Amino acid sequence: MSPRKVALVAALVRGKAVGAALGILRFTRRSAAAPMAKLIKSAVANATDLSKGAVDVDQLYVKTICVDQGKTLRRYLPRAMGRATRINKKSSHVHVILSDEKRK
Repeated sequence: MSPRKVALVAALVRGKAVGAALGILRFTRRSAAAPMAKLIKSAVANATDLSKGAVDVDQLYVKTICVDQGKTLRRYLPRAMGRATRINKKSSHVHVILSDEKRK
């Protein structure tokens, strides 16, 4: 998906608790909401696995979430009179950091 579309969904969950962020994404009617929820669930699983259970999942919140542009696939669509039109299929990279420290 293009970074503009993903960034709109990322702005909804930035700074929210993980449970609240997943609740927001569950009822967001944008196509980027499902992959974003999957990403946050994966980050929670990584946090609990890497910390050997020392992190309390209920205290985690989305500290930062950043959306960068990835590679653009260029495809061509045939048009009239032997011409072709380029279609850019954009992709995005999403970086998420969870924290359990107290928010200021």
